[in-house]
Amino acid sequence: MHYAGSCHCGRIAFDLETETPITEVYDCNCSFCRRRGGLLWFGARTQLHLQAAPNALGNYRFNQQHIEHHHCPQCGIAPFSEGADPKTGEAGVAVNVRCLPGLDLASLRVHMVDGASR
Repeated sequence: MHYAGSCHCGRIAFDLETETPITEVYDCNCSFCRRRGGLLWFGARTQLHLQAAPNALGNYRFNQQHIEHHHCPQCGIAPFSEGADPKTGEAGVAVNVRCLPGLDLASLRVHMVDGASR
């Protein structure tokens, strides 16, 4: 499946290719995700194709510095994060599906993740 996504102003545009339609996402309550408010889909970094120049991204890392949380410096929206999968070491991506306008959010199964207790 192909999904086109972006931040609010369109400066950070990307394409996402998935083998199957996105039907399940994750809602984390850690201190960062709770404030950001995203619904996350996880996949391989190779599935996300950034249309913007990499230097157009604002970046934020915290805690153990393993995950790079990207945001648009213009509008502030955080469309995705990336880092190595802790189990496999492979490059992974967490896409904020709220940045995929063609996706029906009401149709998604949302899994709650208790990141606050970790």
